[in-house]
Amino acid sequence: MARILVADDEEGLREFLREVLEIDGHAVVTAPDGDAAARALDAEAFDVLVTDLKMPGRDGLSLVRKVKAEQPDVEVLVMTAYATVETAVEAMKLGAFDYLQKPIPSPDTLLMMVSRALERRRLLTDRDRADLDAPATHQLSWGDPAMASVVDGLRRVAGTRATVLLTGESGVGKEVAARALHAWSDRKDGPFVAVNCAVLGENLLESELFGHERGAFTGAHARKRGRVELAAGGTFFLDEVGEMSPPLQAKLLRVLQERTYERVGGERTLQADVRWVAATNRDLLRLIDEGAFREDLYHRLAVFPIHLPPLRERRRDIVPLAQALLIGVGRDLGLRSLTLTADAEAALSAGDWRGNVRALRNALERAAILANGGRIDAALVMAGPVGREPAAAAGVDGTLEEVERRAILAALEAVDGNRRKAADQLGIGLRTLYEKLKRYEVG
Repeated sequence: MARILVADDEEGLREFLREVLEIDGHAVVTAPDGDAAARALDAEAFDVLVTDLKMPGRDGLSLVRKVKAEQPDVEVLVMTAYATVETAVEAMKLGAFDYLQKPIPSPDTLLMMVSRALERRRLLTDRDRADLDAPATHQLSWGDPAMASVVDGLRRVAGTRATVLLTGESGVGKEVAARALHAWSDRKDGPFVAVNCAVLGENLLESELFGHERGAFTGAHARKRGRVELAAGGTFFLDEVGEMSPPLQAKLLRVLQERTYERVGGERTLQADVRWVAATNRDLLRLIDEGAFREDLYHRLAVFPIHLPPLRERRRDIVPLAQALLIGVGRDLGLRSLTLTADAEAALSAGDWRGNVRALRNALERAAILANGGRIDAALVMAGPVGREPAAAAGVDGTLEEVERRAILAALEAVDGNRRKAADQLGIGLRTLYEKLKRYEVG
């Protein structure tokens, strides 16, 4: 169903158009002249405008100019009994999608034109959404026990409309978790739209979230749809929500409570048809005590809180995650056949990875650049940025032997001392593991 505005000074034709469009399932508003149509456009949001070209007062071409200046996403169909090549070309140059010549040949002709206009609007909207809806780069977990409760919680809450708050250190994969929640929900066919509150100033963030009307502020030359509007029918991910300013927190609270909002500088009320997922690496309860975060907003966001553990607490995920990241690193750098040696995997597994996934990817990217023949060993993984000591960036301390010993101990602990399973996890043979256990005097 679409919202359609019909503007024509002939009452009989106006009502005929309304009836045809309403039977087809659309919501229709009519206007007897151009001035009334302009007021309707200022008061409500429409998907399509069907307008006569010749009307008392403001004519159809004037309406086309108004719509394309203020609401460029609205598709326009013009009608005229005075059709000439010149008027049709002028309407199209101004941005009209197409034109109909009076008398309208049949209801089917009208419905076909409206359907084509709506399809074009959908394609343009999908294009806008595609800029925001990047695909996930890797999966949520590769089976580490520390992630079992996270995966279970996300699957359980996915089938509800509950707002989810994801917490954890920076870089633990909160957006990946949000995308998994979206994929498991009944909104999976809708868009996934993310906004990072930490990278935008207060005024710009409000405009990004809710959109703005033409003239709302300096530089607002046309109406802009906000990301909440682009996310309609899908999931909206609000990252780093702890960085949001108090005034904007109040506005977000209202949207969460009432599921409605207005564009910046606008009076028209829009519906927020989104599933909310928020994330933060900050202690929101401490911010509440400090007066920096609203307690009522916290309770609205934390209906279902889920904490994501850091990489150092889910070591079984580190190597498969690194292998997945290495595919992206190779693609970005134009390098093929990047592989990790067994000692590199051991070094990765033993690292603390302050910065988590981001730190891991940075280390892999540096190692890939330095690698000869695409083979990445532990020395390359441990190499920090120029000017820093080796291993500083990766969060790996000590010599290669110390790193390897810690990796073996961590693998044994993860599999309850089963040496065959530990060898499999480390990617080495069982005999090799026994030799290393003897060398490092591990009982």
